[in-house]
Amino acid sequence: MRKSLYLFAILLVIFGSVQAQSTTILKASNNSRDIISFDKSWQFNFQSAADKDNQKYVNLPHSWNALAPIEGKTDYLRTTGIYENNFYADRSLTNKRVFLYFYGANSVAYVYLNGNFVGKHIGGYTAFCFEISKYLEIGKSNSVKVEVSNAYRPDVFPLDPDFNIYGGLHRKVSFIVTSLNCITPLDYASPGVFIKEKKITNKLAELQITTKLSLQNQHAPLEIKTTIYNANNKIIKTNIAQINGSENNLIQNIEIKNPHLWDGIADPYLYMTKVELLQNHQSIDEVTQRIGLRYFKVDLNKGFFLNGKYLDLHGFGFHEDKAGIVSAYREADYDTDISLIKEAGGNALRFTHYPHGQRMYDLCDENGIVAWTEIPFVGGIPTDEAGKKNLEQMMIELIRQHYNHPSVMFWGLENEIHPSEKALNWMHTFDSIAHKEDDTRYTTIATNTDGSKLQNVSDVMAYNRYYGWYGGKFSALSDWADNTHKLYPNKSFALSEYGAGASIYQHAQNIQSVTPRSHFHPEEWQRDCHEAEWEILKSRPFIWAKFAWNFADFGAAKRNEGDHRGINDKGLVTYDRKIKKDAFYFYKANWNAVPMLYLTDKRFVLRTEATTEVKGYSTVGQIELFVNGKSMGVKTPDDIKRVIWENILLQKGENKILLKSINTSQRFEDSCEWVLQ
Repeated sequence: MRKSLYLFAILLVIFGSVQAQSTTILKASNNSRDIISFDKSWQFNFQSAADKDNQKYVNLPHSWNALAPIEGKTDYLRTTGIYENNFYADRSLTNKRVFLYFYGANSVAYVYLNGNFVGKHIGGYTAFCFEISKYLEIGKSNSVKVEVSNAYRPDVFPLDPDFNIYGGLHRKVSFIVTSLNCITPLDYASPGVFIKEKKITNKLAELQITTKLSLQNQHAPLEIKTTIYNANNKIIKTNIAQINGSENNLIQNIEIKNPHLWDGIADPYLYMTKVELLQNHQSIDEVTQRIGLRYFKVDLNKGFFLNGKYLDLHGFGFHEDKAGIVSAYREADYDTDISLIKEAGGNALRFTHYPHGQRMYDLCDENGIVAWTEIPFVGGIPTDEAGKKNLEQMMIELIRQHYNHPSVMFWGLENEIHPSEKALNWMHTFDSIAHKEDDTRYTTIATNTDGSKLQNVSDVMAYNRYYGWYGGKFSALSDWADNTHKLYPNKSFALSEYGAGASIYQHAQNIQSVTPRSHFHPEEWQRDCHEAEWEILKSRPFIWAKFAWNFADFGAAKRNEGDHRGINDKGLVTYDRKIKKDAFYFYKANWNAVPMLYLTDKRFVLRTEATTEVKGYSTVGQIELFVNGKSMGVKTPDDIKRVIWENILLQKGENKILLKSINTSQRFEDSCEWVLQ
């Protein structure tokens, strides 16, 4: 009996081990291209035996910083992790090419197959791809090893930022299987297909489609077939071009009459482009890309225009960082964030301060959200030039990987880098690269420095300004904006960051000022900041975009402030995305057309002052206030959707606060209880 139990235990261990190490079977199908996920059952351990939590199985995306608290400690875990996995190379891969595609490894990665060094990549936020065909052992198990380090290096950006650099394979990994001739995935991990919108009008779209090829068998005639489908999957254009000799780039020009334009959140219409590589008139490889046809411009005095119509661009700066997973986002996490951003009424996003995951660009395309995406030139500038070369590569990777996204309209060159001569030289280099790679979009910078040195770096520019938080009064934003517009009449500018910190656990009334580095960040101060500053911004269309900072709280190890160490609490939703702060609802009332009524200060339950203000946000007209069942009168929303009752007297103990809409077919109510101590 004991022997049987012992044998059962051994089998259980073995079975469990096999389950943990379930091997991916890599095989070629009859499709022209196979993309096979390689996210499951990676064995992970830290390189150093001194590091904790050695050897466990993880699924990707993964970061070793996800569960380790980073509470104001600048020496959080920045180390080297080892990821290992196996796959079986089926014999169907004979005469095929196999590539290993990484969507992001933070920050430096070394890749090995069967003990052979395949390649390395520097930079944690762009994709990279290696061909592994020559190291592949067909009909056998193959082992992959990836060494990933997020340790500080003076040549790897971001250098010393006010956000955390989370280590790991924090994005997906896939195999790509192709024929010997293929559309190359090795062009800076781009799709290999670039759809340039040469000229777009309401009557005609002129497209130039460049396909990049990698050819190893040119004995048969080769062609490129490009097909464009509308949103109903109906073919609207087909173009077939022969490949001559050994040419690796093929250009096709296609026109679409009376195009259906991608028109932001009003109508984010997408076409689909399928590019096929034909051999003997049969498809042997294909790449599909969605496109949105649009034209846009920034006017010095009138702001941003999409398809000839003014569009008030407003939204948020946005970090890819969430409690419990940090930067290891799954699709559901991107979906949650975009849903909240849409609820708040954002029509623009600034991807800070690095390229974000592919899913977020796709969601912006689908939902009509205009995107500014940037390289991680943030956190200082080193003394040597190696970092510049790495940033140049990141600039090319950023643009080529996201070239076809209609939502992307601005390439960002830097954030808050002090404009020394060296830094300006770097910025001009990045600007030149961006224009060489893509002459259809704007370049921009985000600076916290006033002055003429930065005026000639990029096409347009933007400022980070925190009036009422890092000095000054909220109202100072008005004079600054008008004076900047007068001082630099030939430079369009946006507000790339503005806002204030807020704890959902800290509250006060009649606040005169808040110290940012203190441990008291009352939620009401953030709300008042956004109310006052949006009232200023909404009447100034020459500010081409307004990005509130930040969409959500995020990790910042340097910080020891507010109610929690290691958190930047300027978000309009909490780090875990579970609670929307009052300021979130302020923007929802002003930016989202959905009818709503919201009572502020619900979390400010315990009161010590009998006389108080009651405030709400209404998009449904006049609102009546009731306190303990007694009407306190009717208010009409002001220009920024506020209804405010001053000098309301509370009774000792519990007070029931109720807002009700009047003269509406649908009743809207919101309520809470306050306790006067």
